[in-house]
Amino acid sequence: MNHPSTPRHRRWVTALLVVGVALAAGCKETPAVPGASGPSSGTSSPGPDAPTAAAPGGPSATPGAPGPSATPSAPGTPATPATSTAPPTVSGGWITIDAAAQAAATKAFFARKPRPVTGNPVTVPEFNVGCTTSHHNSDDPIVLPNLVGASHNHTFWGNRSTDATSTAESLRASKATTCNSPDDQSAYWVPTMYQNGKVVDPKEVTVYYGSRLKDPSRTQPFPFGLRMITGDAKNQVDTPDKQGNHFWCAGIGGEIGRSADKTFPVCAKTANIVRQITFPDCWDGKHLDSPDHKAHMANGDHTGACPKSHPVPVPSVSFVISYPLSANTDGITLASGTSFSMHADFFNAWRDEALAARVRNCLDQGVKCDSAGNF
Repeated sequence: MNHPSTPRHRRWVTALLVVGVALAAGCKETPAVPGASGPSSGTSSPGPDAPTAAAPGGPSATPGAPGPSATPSAPGTPATPATSTAPPTVSGGWITIDAAAQAAATKAFFARKPRPVTGNPVTVPEFNVGCTTSHHNSDDPIVLPNLVGASHNHTFWGNRSTDATSTAESLRASKATTCNSPDDQSAYWVPTMYQNGKVVDPKEVTVYYGSRLKDPSRTQPFPFGLRMITGDAKNQVDTPDKQGNHFWCAGIGGEIGRSADKTFPVCAKTANIVRQITFPDCWDGKHLDSPDHKAHMANGDHTGACPKSHPVPVPSVSFVISYPLSANTDGITLASGTSFSMHADFFNAWRDEALAARVRNCLDQGVKCDSAGNF
């Protein structure tokens, strides 16, 4: 998967208060119908719109094939401590981390000596995990925590335990994952896809971790428990520039037409419908979450660097989702509505050492690694 520097291709890719916050965040959902190694991204489509909500006391935002399980870092490499020794503070939807512990974790991370690059890896800052579908439910532990069945239906992969009651600690405690690295206990989800009322599960999902910034060498791991969403479940129409539909065809023959409603491509029988969804890669350095689940994150600015309001480069998470649909793409809907309502959620529960090794060895050195973090 090639991040920036390649030509653009079609790639890349509690109760009442909680509900009130969810409505404001744009991901309150009404249950609808019951129920990859993908191509790389050149210049990726942006993630969410630049956030506007301001943190208390903080500025507002400015606008390979998956491999085997993880291998430990080289002997002598210092372990990266957990980013918080005190429980996060929650205030008005902002979840604030322990600043001193985060500073110590950052210092320890950059004190790590990267593993010497061997072989001749592709010079793209990236690693990945390959995943399959885990389960479905009408829960959303980020937007509607502890409200069982209050969401539209979601398709989950990664951590098998994910439900409305999930926390960072419960995800970490559950060792079962549908991704090919046991060190990744994170939860990932998108609205469930239907065709004429029948669930369509992804054929495969590849979760890429990379960087779209001009200088990826200062990228550091997400703090444990960071969560974010991208996209808008309320958006039901195309964007004015007609670029809102990002489903495309991957495989021999590519796109050969459009669905009856013109919102989905019709693919050759040797190709599949694919969607790439990319999250921002700049963090405010203070919060695990925000009221709209976006404002603590931002995209790089026009210089290719993180904005001053969100100065910490973290991996850019990108889902490449391949659906087993080709010639017949009529009657496709999402649990959140039309194709334009596609959105995605990420809840970080990586093992600290495993994530730190991959970020330091692969992203910071600007090279492509496999799912095990190997060159």
